[in-house]
Amino acid sequence: MAMRNNIALPVIEHFPTIQGEGAHSGSAAYFIRLGGCDVGCHWCDVKESWPVDAHPKIEVDALVHCIIEAKMNTAVITGGEPTMHSLSELTDSLHQHNIACHIETSGTNNLTGQWDWVTFSPKKFKAPVDDFGKLASELKVIVFNKSDFEFAEHHALSVKESCELYLQPEWDKRDEMMPLIVEYIKKHPKWKVSLQTHKYLNIP
Repeated sequence: MAMRNNIALPVIEHFPTIQGEGAHSGSAAYFIRLGGCDVGCHWCDVKESWPVDAHPKIEVDALVHCIIEAKMNTAVITGGEPTMHSLSELTDSLHQHNIACHIETSGTNNLTGQWDWVTFSPKKFKAPVDDFGKLASELKVIVFNKSDFEFAEHHALSVKESCELYLQPEWDKRDEMMPLIVEYIKKHPKWKVSLQTHKYLNIP
């Protein structure tokens, strides 16, 4: 049997927490935020994640050990843009330890690894790769202005019927956008509200 390579990934931060957004909001999870982003949203709140080579690299085995030590049964891989990296070894190792693998991505690169939940959050700044929406368990669109509702509906056409649909106000414009989101969802009830509850509760 071939030896497994213990690759290292650029990691900005990793920690146990309570998931704040989307379908798994309120659930315990171990977050791994990877460095590198090829999207560049001007309203991004983690712009320090953009340069891929500015962060320490941590081996997969060490990351998995941290999750086991934290007694977490779900790992959420986010960024930055995590699809910039080969993630097959990470998901293989996590699954060997019965840890569920979730990813949050804009879908700008082909997806590697085996995932239990894919949160697809497309951005206007760089289009996702073709047919990425078919992989999504959850479509989460950030609402920064009124045109984002049309953008959301466009991407809703690309996902499978079982995919959950969420609209989330951009944090700095939440007071302006939230009333619009409420009215929109009342007229289009296939959508749900996603809030960044971790920010309201001051949870990392």
